[in-house]
Amino acid sequence: MSEQTTARVVEPPFLIVNPKAYLGSADTLKLATLTDELAANFDIDVIFTAQHVDLRMISRHTEHLTITAQHMDPIVKGRGMGHILPDSLVEAGAKAVVLNHAEHQLSLGVLDTTMQRAREVGLATIVCADSDAQCQAIATMGPDMMICEPTANIGTGKMDAGDYIARTTRVVKDINPDILVIQAAGVTCGADVANALAQGADSSGGTSGIVQNPDWRGVLTEMFTAIAEHKKKA
Repeated sequence: MSEQTTARVVEPPFLIVNPKAYLGSADTLKLATLTDELAANFDIDVIFTAQHVDLRMISRHTEHLTITAQHMDPIVKGRGMGHILPDSLVEAGAKAVVLNHAEHQLSLGVLDTTMQRAREVGLATIVCADSDAQCQAIATMGPDMMICEPTANIGTGKMDAGDYIARTTRVVKDINPDILVIQAAGVTCGADVANALAQGADSSGGTSGIVQNPDWRGVLTEMFTAIAEHKKKA
């Protein structure tokens, strides 16, 4: 089993806000500053992802978010035209990186090398997996966090109606209980976040369920409230 070598950047339960490529820079900043305000009010940690070009801007204008890159490449300073240099992500203010998302999948070998580069520069690794077998395989690689999500539910506004959340969370925790598990596929509201946490997840949140909601403050407040209530019960 690979060992985690990056200091924990968030404490559970926490929220993930993952705009992907839904928003341009100006709207990403609006969402980030709103999330930052609510994170401070609720005293809850947040993973906030952003496009690479926006990382430095978000870092400069927020104080309570764990700024996270949506991808990086396993390169070192030198040749690598068009690739994402890990060192530059750190310099831009990133504390973590998402890898192997369904929309940007990596081969096992590339994923392993990329995780190692992330550790070398001090970035926490958040690695995505779909099936039980994928969750099990990636958990043995020792990421700091995992996003377990059935690809079919991404962006649908519908959570898995079966036992996927509880089952895959247990698969990961049985291998390495220190890995924080994020379950967010199909999440659109506070009740969905509460549901994911009740089934053992360390975190929930979302993308389209947040950015496509006309009331960002309202939906984020719902989600933060669900996490705060879960913390009280713990």
